[in-house]
Amino acid sequence: MPDLDRPDPAAAADLGARLLAWYDRERRDLPWRPRPGETPDPYAVWLSEIMLQQTTVAAVKPYYARFLARWPTVRALAKADDAAVMTEWAGLGYYARARNLLKCARVVADEHGGEFPTTEEGLRALPGVGAYTAAAIAVICFGRRAVVVDGNVERVMARLFAVEEPLPGAKPTLRALADALTPAERCGDHAQAVMDLGATLCTPRSPACGLCPWRPDCRGLRGGVAETLPRKGAKAERPTRRAVMFWIQRKDGALLLRQRPAKGLLGGMMELPSSPWEAAPMPDPGEAVATTAPLPFVDWHVVPGLVAHTFTHFHLELSVVMARVGANPRARGVWVPLDKLDDHALPTVMRKVIRHALTRGFRNGDDDRVRRRPQGFRP
Repeated sequence: MPDLDRPDPAAAADLGARLLAWYDRERRDLPWRPRPGETPDPYAVWLSEIMLQQTTVAAVKPYYARFLARWPTVRALAKADDAAVMTEWAGLGYYARARNLLKCARVVADEHGGEFPTTEEGLRALPGVGAYTAAAIAVICFGRRAVVVDGNVERVMARLFAVEEPLPGAKPTLRALADALTPAERCGDHAQAVMDLGATLCTPRSPACGLCPWRPDCRGLRGGVAETLPRKGAKAERPTRRAVMFWIQRKDGALLLRQRPAKGLLGGMMELPSSPWEAAPMPDPGEAVATTAPLPFVDWHVVPGLVAHTFTHFHLELSVVMARVGANPRARGVWVPLDKLDDHALPTVMRKVIRHALTRGFRNGDDDRVRRRPQGFRP
């Protein structure tokens, strides 16, 4: 990017001053954000930043509150049982983050005496801490000048400077522009202010340009293209995988669950057994029962409809077969009463399957124990 496209120091200082004045009036009150005069807690900031990846503030707040109540320090989290952490994380998605959360907590507790490194370089060496998270912790908690660039910041920079090159190719340009605006003083507040600006005013659709402190300088607004920025390259089409899920209940109503392999998609989470997830037509339910069910059964029926879920790289369509088995069948997995499902780390897709089965799958002939609905289950 040519140097003349960047703001000169005087212009950058003016933009920064106006932004901070706006932030001092309008800053969001977030559970992990220290109020003016308070000392930032690196553990709280780190925990929130990991949770916020690919997730909204509204979705994260209840998870953050539960985590902090249960594990109030990084040392407490380091001692936590893996299954307990995965269970609390269930529903937030991107479950590798939860596994790295535990790894990172244990490294901080065991190798750093329970204290987070204070530099970007030191933070980047921690499991699961990437460039964005390291910069955010360094600038917010330790006052290190660092360039924090997330989707909100990219959007603000693209509009302010009318950057029309599509993402992801524009990322270096947008980072350079954010760097040119980052001050040495109050750099933590500046980073949070730009993120707040993107989250509350410079939103993806219908931005509130009339309230923006940078309105007079916004090249995208002047050119009438602000709402179209940042440009995005064409996305590759996601393939669709399909499978048959097996809802298998004993006579006492307990449901069969199994644990996924520790590595890979949904690693270490609990699931209902299923046929392989394959990019092929939906398997025939009868053939799936005969060839891939975890134990033999004859009393089964197909739940009407499909369960659809989208992962980062593929769509998933699931048909559900419900079956009843005897009192003590042998099968790999665990038998869980329906009212104890929330004690297990069930990812969102499995909660969709459970909700689908509970609402559409039971028949009049099923007895009360099998038909019993779980109390307080978070679908």
